[in-house]
Amino acid sequence: MQPEDEHRRRPSLSMPILRIARHQHETGALTIGNLLAALGEASFGWALVVFSLLTFLPLPPGSSLITALPLLVITLQMMLGFRYVRLPRFLSRKALDPEKLRRAVLRLRPVTRRLERVLVPRQTWIFARRNERALGVLLFVIAFALFLPVPFSGWFPAVSMFIIGVGLVERDGMVTMIGLVFGGASVVLTLSLLASFAMGADAMIDAAI
Repeated sequence: MQPEDEHRRRPSLSMPILRIARHQHETGALTIGNLLAALGEASFGWALVVFSLLTFLPLPPGSSLITALPLLVITLQMMLGFRYVRLPRFLSRKALDPEKLRRAVLRLRPVTRRLERVLVPRQTWIFARRNERALGVLLFVIAFALFLPVPFSGWFPAVSMFIIGVGLVERDGMVTMIGLVFGGASVVLTLSLLASFAMGADAMIDAAI
């Protein structure tokens, strides 16, 4: 017989978000600020999770210019050594559509299912206070890659931010580092696409001349 802890299933990462969003929607209080407060007292981990989810909402092309802005704000706050997320009032009071949020969560289920199997507190040195600013710098660079309106690249930095956020919430340094590696690869991909588009534009200009 296997030990009991091997049979114990880890709680779903998605359920707290969906449960709180449903309750707040029923009471007419579903806003970004209220959702974050209910999830984790404005911690950076939950902020990364929620705002990366917003990039997966069904929005028109180019919307990453808007959805990435909150990620730039909170990663900048990490760089500056803030202890908690401080959202601008207009952003904190922004209402959310629970159905669109649910669809965004479901789009990331393949990722969350895999994370749920491996998450455990480990390599917690990465979360030490002395490392927070450096971590904020790396996250800001990834968020900036998401901010750039480069076709076919936005999905990758958004997923990496989601993974890193989950790692912060669960104090899993290994998952956080995996997210950082994935984020670094997404930055390289974004820069490569930018260079490719720039060379293509130059070639078109030269041909026109």
